Amino acid sequence: MIPVREYAGRRVLVLGLARSGLAAARALIAGGAEVGVWDDGPAGRAAAAAAGLALADPAAEDWSRVAALVMSPGVPLTHPAPHPAVLAARAAGVPVTGDIQLFRRACPEARICAVTGTNGKSTTTALIGHILTSAGVPAATGGNLGTAAFDLPRLGPDGVYVLELSSFQLDLVDGATFEVAVLLNVAPDHLDRHGTMANYVAAKQRIFAGQDGRRTAVVGIDDAVAAAIADGPLAAGVVRISGADAAGADVRVADGVLTDAEGPVLDLARAATLPGSHNAQNAAAAFAAARALGLDRAAVARAIPHYPGLPHRQELVAVIDGVPYVNDSKATNADAAARALACYDAVYWIAGGVPKAGGIAALAPLFGRIAHAFLIGEAAPDFARTLAGRVPHTVAGDLAQALRLAQERAASERRMGAVVLLSPACASFDQFRDFEDRGNRFRSLVSALPGRRVLIAPAETAA
Repeated sequence: MIPVREYAGRRVLVLGLARSGLAAARALIAGGAEVGVWDDGPAGRAAAAAAGLALADPAAEDWSRVAALVMSPGVPLTHPAPHPAVLAARAAGVPVTGDIQLFRRACPEARICAVTGTNGKSTTTALIGHILTSAGVPAATGGNLGTAAFDLPRLGPDGVYVLELSSFQLDLVDGATFEVAVLLNVAPDHLDRHGTMANYVAAKQRIFAGQDGRRTAVVGIDDAVAAAIADGPLAAGVVRISGADAAGADVRVADGVLTDAEGPVLDLARAATLPGSHNAQNAAAAFAAARALGLDRAAVARAIPHYPGLPHRQELVAVIDGVPYVNDSKATNADAAARALACYDAVYWIAGGVPKAGGIAALAPLFGRIAHAFLIGEAAPDFARTLAGRVPHTVAGDLAQALRLAQERAASERRMGAVVLLSPACASFDQFRDFEDRGNRFRSLVSALPGRRVLIAPAETAA
């Protein structure tokens, strides 16, 4: 644990007791702060009390005694309405912050590579961490991916923290300095929490707010929004990256080959866990970030083909009767699902859950790749209307039924290159705890399917 000493002897409230909130509370206590914690859910409060943390209801707090309100990213800051504690803190002039801002101040000597984007940030974060450790650089990955920042080990000045940052976390960052900041792409997402697309874009741009000319901004230019940010007034040195050989890119993937200004670096066909153009962009971003952190080209090229991949991101679970079963549960919006669909020619697609704004209409150019869609959860009726007359589909209700029907249809149609793909284009909260629970359930169900199989070693589940 890394202690936070700046609030020693002062009172701090921590609101939201999921992974990052609990870690921040422990770090503040370790640094000598008087910490009160709160969660709107009774289960969170009970778990905190059982862990010996002092509960403090913000509605009953004397805010004149409070030095800071530390928010978990899951707690609404602005939309659909600010949490009452946010309003009370602001009325009392109490700063509102998050764990990433505290972490930066608690580790002023550390090098931090921060990664954000609508899609691909988890893979890119893990890939950068893999490249660094393969090259002998002490590295720890976390943030929105896996381990909360304050639960990471202290690395010292020779190490690098690689932190995935969501837009919710970035909303709570106020000028933190990252040695390398990566923005992969921007597509509509989480508009219920940000209110407008402009607010969402502004949250993503905050990753660059504390940078200066000694730092590096790695920016994808394969979408118009991120490309405009790359061309905007960034203080850091900008490295433009592309997975699609975009003009003006400093690092690009041309005909499957990762290339920089010095020439070809690596044929990405050697990186089996990074399929598709979206992963080409992830590889380009990871290469650029690793180079900015001081690694040579050869070390990066050696590491990328050995990247083991992440669970729930186009994770090959098994091959049954010649048909691959792929777990892409992390695809919680249409843009993410598009990246998976584009990798295959005959897809038995399992989709649905809690729908995001816009549904799946944007996937129309990829409908020809879908052999049959099996729709689950709250989104099923709306998705069925979008697919009507264009894609054969079945409202399957739940994941078990969808998977059973997908296997039956794949067996009867025997299409060349067929794949059963869970890539929901939706959040998971109607039927599952989270996308990881959904992906784990898919794995379990696939393991119980009949047929002759090639089993794939299960990936370690991210916490």
